[in-house]
Amino acid sequence: MMDPHWELADEAATVALAQQLAGALDEGLVVYLHGDLGAGKTSFARALLGALGVGERIKSPTYSLVESYRAQGRAAWHLDLYRIADPGELEWLALDELSDPAALVLVEWPERGAGALPTPDLILHLSYAGTGRAAAMEARTERGLRIVSRLS
Repeated sequence: MMDPHWELADEAATVALAQQLAGALDEGLVVYLHGDLGAGKTSFARALLGALGVGERIKSPTYSLVESYRAQGRAAWHLDLYRIADPGELEWLALDELSDPAALVLVEWPERGAGALPTPDLILHLSYAGTGRAAAMEARTERGLRIVSRLS
């Protein structure tokens, strides 16, 4: 199966893609979100969490590094590692909880936590494309392949 790609004309298109992924989820998932500053990583994560029923305010974890939620009865974690200089700094975040196979784990700037994070099921690459954005999804595990196969 080819890795799916989307042209995202505006934020509404990013939200629609996140809603589509939410509809394909029936199990935990680890998603690495890659992209330059402003490419839509946080917007996508917020939209996905909202589509999964997180009713509370979905905060950017830029300063807190990690925010936790309940989404469809499972733990959901949103990490933003932009401010991490060394993966060793993650030790105090209790990342062992992220290994719960039923949890949803969304990680912005995952390369800054290399070796300290769970293996991704999906990698979402967001990039600038003209006045909008583009997204490419890459499945890395069997679970990731199952989710991608459900996307229309």
